[in-house]
Amino acid sequence: MAYQSTNPYDGKVLQTFEQISDAQLEEKLTQAASCFESDWRHKSFAERAAVLARAATLLRERAQSFAELVTLEMGKLIAQSLGEVALSAAILDYYAENAERFLAPEKLSTPRGEALVESSPIGVLFGVEPWNYPYYQIARFAAPNLMAGNVVMVKHASSVPQCAQAFERLMIDAGAPAGAYTNLFISKEQVARVIDDTRIRAVALTGSEAAGAVVAARAGQNLKKTTMELGGSDAFIVLDDADLDKAVKSAVSGRMGNSGQACTASKRIIVVDSLADRFLEKFQAALENFQPGDPMDKQTTLAPLSSVDALKNLLGQVEGAVAGGARVLTGGGRIEGQAGAFMQPTILTDIDKSNPAYMQEFFGPVALFFRVADEDAAVALANDSPFGLGGSVFTQDIERGKRLARRIDTGMVFINSGASSSPELPFGGVKNSGYGRELSGAGIQEFVNKKLIRVS
Repeated sequence: MAYQSTNPYDGKVLQTFEQISDAQLEEKLTQAASCFESDWRHKSFAERAAVLARAATLLRERAQSFAELVTLEMGKLIAQSLGEVALSAAILDYYAENAERFLAPEKLSTPRGEALVESSPIGVLFGVEPWNYPYYQIARFAAPNLMAGNVVMVKHASSVPQCAQAFERLMIDAGAPAGAYTNLFISKEQVARVIDDTRIRAVALTGSEAAGAVVAARAGQNLKKTTMELGGSDAFIVLDDADLDKAVKSAVSGRMGNSGQACTASKRIIVVDSLADRFLEKFQAALENFQPGDPMDKQTTLAPLSSVDALKNLLGQVEGAVAGGARVLTGGGRIEGQAGAFMQPTILTDIDKSNPAYMQEFFGPVALFFRVADEDAAVALANDSPFGLGGSVFTQDIERGKRLARRIDTGMVFINSGASSSPELPFGGVKNSGYGRELSGAGIQEFVNKKLIRVS
């Protein structure tokens, strides 16, 4: 597994990094375990918070350079990269400010004596993180767990090594002791070795279903707790009383943000018949207005996909969908005349259950459009998916939206907006989208020991 920076805009290799040796990996594991046992777990919440707050401050001060690394390595529009940096800093601050409250001892009601539950750290945690949000994914794993007193080791995606190194340097510059946060350039074989190691107490992964199945199985063999944040094929439901212009605007941003490379992107657009034609006309016009170009240029509205391989995979899915009977309403191919991995914004229609696209996740600017008779049909279609991450409902009747949201089999539902992420909102799904939660008060509870102390 080569760790290599390649600019997806022009295909140029920027930098290559060597994997560490088994001996170096052992040194890092030893250092992390020592840091946990002799240092980090014993620090007060205030001492840990000082490190995270300093990291947040430095991240904001260096926002431009951090953002440019994201754009160079995975192609995100520079404005969106700056937004990711800001969100990551907010997550660091959020846990610095709230962790002690989230983990405060809980007194239990008991007929005699005294009982309370205390939260304590469990040790060295291992995180496997993806390329699409290189800082945000790390921040939401590292911040709560560092504040809980755990230490973290991170194997980042092989395509964003400069981002991985930058975040490690950030934590060191913020005052984290050696071993509190460790970046690992390791192979798949070494990943298995880390999961097996008795010093690793739990594993978190954000990535594909396939990667999640492999990592969860390995951790399960070692009786280690895991959290899995996996894929999604979020339904975007537009009911007959929706604000049409608002729904279209949200569908465009929900499908096209990060060039569609988000697990919570609005991938299945489901519109009731009475609005379907008008919605589709406006939605298509908006998608056809995107302009490809250099993602460093603030005038560019369509960034490349993260790699040529990602483009080839997406084109193959579109071809498979068309072979299965789908119709391409707009787009459907690679953008010619651009050196980078650019995909035309695409709308696929006439997709029935026999089509392979019906159950797939499209990780890029491809929207699947469905028209339905009513809200019951919309819910049935939304739930007819192996995924259960997020979804959206558009209606001007908020109580109706809430009722519909409760019927959708996902971990998150957003009424009158596309999916979004914020430090105070729990993030996670059900079914093949994984299990466990990150962010909010829930995110810090995953990897702590909830210890009962009973006094008779």
